[in-house]
Amino acid sequence: MSNRIEIALKEGVRDARGERIKREIEHFLNLPVEEVRTIDVYTVDADLSQTELEQAANGPFSDPVIQTWSLDRPLAAGFDYAVEVGFRPGVTDNVGRTAREAIEYLTGRPFGEGQGAFYAVQYLLKGQLAAADVEKIATGLLCNTLIQRYSVLSAAEFMAKRGFPPVVPKVQVEVKAEVKEIDLNVSDDELLRISKEGVLALTLEEMRIIQAHYRDPQVVAVRAKVGLGAKPTDVELECLAQTWSEHCKHKIFAGTVQYEDEQGNKQEIKSLFKSFIQRTTKDVREKLGERDFCLSVFKDNAGVIRFNDDYSLVFKVETHNSPSALDPYGGALTGIVGVNRDPFGTGQGSKLIFNTDVFCFADPFYKKPLPSRLLHPRRIYEGVVEGVEHGGNKSGIPTVNGSLVFDDRFAGKPLVFCGTAGLMPAELNGQPGHEKSIQPGDLIVMTGGRIGKDGIHGATFSSEELNENSPVTAVQIGDPITQKRMFDFLIRARDKGLYRFITDNGAGGLSSSIGEMSGECGGCRMDLAKAPLKYPGLNPWEILISEAQERMSLAVPPQKIDEFMAMAKRFGVEATLLGEFTDSGVFHILYNDRTVAWLPMDFMHEGLPPMQLPAKWTPPQHAEPVVEQKSDYTGDLQQLLSSLNICSKESVVRRYDHEVQGGSVVKPFVGVNNDGPSDAAVVRPILDSFEGVVTAHGICPRYSDIDTYHMTANAIDEALRNYVAVGGSLELVAGLDNFCWCDPVLSDKTPDGPYKMAQLVRSNQALYDICMAYNLPLISGKDSMKNDFYDGAVKISIPPTLLFSVIGKIEDARKAVTLDVKRSGDIVYLLGKTGDELGGSEYLALKGAIGNTVPQVDTGRAYKRYQAYHQAVVQGLVASCHDLSDGGLAVAAAEAAFAGGFGMTVDLSRVLWKGDTAGKTDAALLFSESASRHLVTVHPEQREQFEAVMSGNCFASIGVVTEEQALVVTGLAGGSVVKAELAELKEAWQKTLREL
Repeated sequence: MSNRIEIALKEGVRDARGERIKREIEHFLNLPVEEVRTIDVYTVDADLSQTELEQAANGPFSDPVIQTWSLDRPLAAGFDYAVEVGFRPGVTDNVGRTAREAIEYLTGRPFGEGQGAFYAVQYLLKGQLAAADVEKIATGLLCNTLIQRYSVLSAAEFMAKRGFPPVVPKVQVEVKAEVKEIDLNVSDDELLRISKEGVLALTLEEMRIIQAHYRDPQVVAVRAKVGLGAKPTDVELECLAQTWSEHCKHKIFAGTVQYEDEQGNKQEIKSLFKSFIQRTTKDVREKLGERDFCLSVFKDNAGVIRFNDDYSLVFKVETHNSPSALDPYGGALTGIVGVNRDPFGTGQGSKLIFNTDVFCFADPFYKKPLPSRLLHPRRIYEGVVEGVEHGGNKSGIPTVNGSLVFDDRFAGKPLVFCGTAGLMPAELNGQPGHEKSIQPGDLIVMTGGRIGKDGIHGATFSSEELNENSPVTAVQIGDPITQKRMFDFLIRARDKGLYRFITDNGAGGLSSSIGEMSGECGGCRMDLAKAPLKYPGLNPWEILISEAQERMSLAVPPQKIDEFMAMAKRFGVEATLLGEFTDSGVFHILYNDRTVAWLPMDFMHEGLPPMQLPAKWTPPQHAEPVVEQKSDYTGDLQQLLSSLNICSKESVVRRYDHEVQGGSVVKPFVGVNNDGPSDAAVVRPILDSFEGVVTAHGICPRYSDIDTYHMTANAIDEALRNYVAVGGSLELVAGLDNFCWCDPVLSDKTPDGPYKMAQLVRSNQALYDICMAYNLPLISGKDSMKNDFYDGAVKISIPPTLLFSVIGKIEDARKAVTLDVKRSGDIVYLLGKTGDELGGSEYLALKGAIGNTVPQVDTGRAYKRYQAYHQAVVQGLVASCHDLSDGGLAVAAAEAAFAGGFGMTVDLSRVLWKGDTAGKTDAALLFSESASRHLVTVHPEQREQFEAVMSGNCFASIGVVTEEQALVVTGLAGGSVVKAELAELKEAWQKTLREL
């Protein structure tokens, strides 16, 4: 029997969730709502007594101080319409699972087979609403119908039916698991139909390669010996589609590019990855020589560098763009818990020490019509922020660094970058911690969550543009609690040496993880019938490629399996033996005693020839705006501070825990009131040491409108100057690249493919040039290459975007520097020169323009200046430091001043200028985003020492910190061009996203 437990807030207790929904209904739908209240609903389908149900309701389910409860009786009253929203069958229900565990703890006995607990929310709407209005609220705001179900009752219907009936969203499956053979001896049109309808994301050429493989007489003969015919099984075809997907194979970065520059010079580039990314690291490591700190790069789930003699640092940043476009909450939650598994599954395993996140959205106040399949940017914003919050906070990992970037072209697909760092013992079980291996005979073990239909075709779906037919099965919801329990178990199993190899079950599920692991020893033999399922009825191909979350794959020596399984049971972690690794040269998959896939490892991993990609660069030309010269730019500065890309993101940042684990030193917000925007994060991962980890990032997609070479150069420089600003050492710092691009492959849908491909080439050229100059090895990275929306009529492509992250070391975290000015009388210095480089700036965007004079990075001068500045930090000569980026000098000065609670005077005539003086204007000096600059304050008694350390570099004293609570900037003609109270500037900066 099913029972309903309802939990409501007591009379007079504020319903913050209901108030938020009310604001969103008014904002998005312009509907009049007097009040919205909410009720939590738990449907319990289990053999429980009345007393046990009441104990659950009165115990773990409710807070007696502020809540009341009922059992099988509705609590709702005083409303006009009620909407109840819960998950569809088969969708991960984290609250429901927690409720089930709470009851099991309470009663001391497990639920029976097929029993469970399920969560829903009831929304009580009061106001002059028609039934159609309520339907619009339900589908437009309250329910994502891809993964959720909803019911609507008017007050009269509610009374007549005595509330909503219990709903038990179980998967009801009558399907018997079967394996199909796919006939590929068909026309080209039919091959493409098979690929498209199966969401295989395989091109005609790739389908022909597979077709030819199964026509090979030798292949047919071998297959006959294991009971397979000449046609591929659906298991094999799905496995090849996953393995060969753009998401997993990175075909564009591995392809052969025919590149032509603007002068008509032609160049063949065989693999952008090898020619630029891998080559960067190789050449930087050769430059570093004995100082090389790289331990494992490009061959594991994450990059590994040396931290000290006892520990190594592990770092990875991933994207989860496509699923976040369909279900922002589930996609983002899966993104953060998924990237957690990458460093954890690197080497023999690492302890996770912090998360980072960077989100790219369209304007949350977007007013234009959207194609029907797209969610409103506000819904994406809210869902992504909440998903990463729930995934990160519940995992016990601090979120220490990140940013939000806004551009309306992200309406087609948001970009959701999630990163995680880990700390690994330099030596584990007698070998380097970053090394692992597999021996034939080792056992295949899967731990963690069970397999379901959620996440099927995630890898192939992410290899295509979003469209109206994108599969709902690609959507997943992560379970951070289950994953945390698995991590706690596995880190102890690691220390006891109970496994030999570990990796993440990420994109492609078992197909990917076991396929890659099999490459380590030469083959495998795995039985899918042994895999634990969330519910019956999955076909073997679904079991193989499902990306259902919270799973790791391991190679366990036979002599350790009993101890491994016993420890898993003690920790309450499900662990399942699926097969063994071999040296057969074959990826051999069974379902019970029947062979369902027999794929030679060579064909599976090396059977795909490189793509042939045309690329032609033609520099775009934009109208050069005439920048109005004025006597007062105070209003412009206030507008900039309020703009989406510059304003405070505090309403988002405060939702993330940056204190858990106790190692946070420089936090996301700093200053006298802890509300100034930090440049980078500093974390002490070992609490009995003052050694710190520093992480920062750079991202500036708006420069792509002018030139992706300079976009990339500026992103790298921004990341490094943020890192340097807080005191990061240039002796031990590494980079990580994340490319997110619109489709650059020439096709009928993408006639401008060669231009977009040329943009990618130029970005890679800059990556090599800048990283070489800055001695930045690349230790890991990722690309996401199909970030477009296309419904046959409307195409929305993201701006080409590179997120560049850096991670490194500060020897003594006590010497870390923050951006807030510290006391009146301190001298203000600007390090670096300013130029007429307003192209792509936030200032021109404010005027509705782009321009052409994009900032250019002078790496030689910048690196020398960064080194000198670091010496000043080491000697304790720097009171504060803030990098100059969005909004230029004016914005940096305002942020440093109001963060510190002191005023500042600045004289523009003392700012060092580069280039032709014809462009030297107050507007350019205030708002140019010229690269590699820092705004530094120094105590007067340390002036001589600071200037001695910085001698030979470009820097100038441009002002002073004042007691007066105002920012005053003197222009070239001598009068004040900016004069504003700090409170006014701070309010302008904080107000935009305060209520989101």
